[in-house]
Amino acid sequence: MGTEHSKNEEQRSMVFLRKGPKLPAWEDALLAGREPKSLLKRGLRYVSLSLIMKGMTSTPDFLWGLHEVQKLNLSRNQLVVIPPSLGKLDRLVVLNLGGNCLKCLPKEIGLLRNLKVLFVNMNCLKEVPAELSLCRKLEVLSLSHNCISQLPLSFTDLTSLRKLNLSNNRFVQIPLCIFALRSLDFLHLGSNKLENIAESIQYLVNLQIFIVENNNIRSLPRSLCYISSLELLNADYNAIQTLPDELYLLRRLRRIAWNPMDKGLHIAHNPLARPLPEVVEGGLDALFSYLRDKKEHN
Repeated sequence: MGTEHSKNEEQRSMVFLRKGPKLPAWEDALLAGREPKSLLKRGLRYVSLSLIMKGMTSTPDFLWGLHEVQKLNLSRNQLVVIPPSLGKLDRLVVLNLGGNCLKCLPKEIGLLRNLKVLFVNMNCLKEVPAELSLCRKLEVLSLSHNCISQLPLSFTDLTSLRKLNLSNNRFVQIPLCIFALRSLDFLHLGSNKLENIAESIQYLVNLQIFIVENNNIRSLPRSLCYISSLELLNADYNAIQTLPDELYLLRRLRRIAWNPMDKGLHIAHNPLARPLPEVVEGGLDALFSYLRDKKEHN
């Protein structure tokens, strides 16, 4: 009887354990006595580790011993700090820290000399460490949805950077260092506090997508019209009243665009002076013809 009772209790305990909350992957591995390296996935190109949505408030210590990891995803947790030990993962190519509670990044991030892609969007950053500019191979950087108002001048060293997202921050003007990033083909500065676009924008000669929607911009600079590579210019929701006569030079803009995902010229929700609203309604060809004629008669 006693033996049968014990077996029943054991069975009930096993059922309870199976129904209980699932252990995070790394805790499960450690409790089972497995090597943390067993969490790594070896793909065709990269050795990766994903700890997305694990409810972490701090990073597990074993992480900094996984020197072979090249892609690390720590997004959508509740991390408040990334320790200096991050610098030990010097083979990292892709690092995703998005959707946490980070107020700063460790200066040791500059030791990640192989880093090409960095996401730190949706955090609480007020500044970016100057040491990030030591990551000379960086090609994609997202700092959107933070509290950043300026960038370190050393960012001019990020000469390989092609895509930069600074949307939903607190920039009052475009940081000067950005105009030195000649490889940029994507620049998103939407939902900031910009009041103008400096004439120096013309130095971004490879820019294809330029988004400045939802700011306080009152006019577009004439120099913007000389970036012949532009395929998408989004200036929706600003305070623009007039358009530069040379806008017709942007021949890769194919249409007046209304869908945020479409390429073309986005100029909706601006207090355009008459007759521009009516001209815009006629499409891009009508707008360009109007601006060309206007320039020729001036």
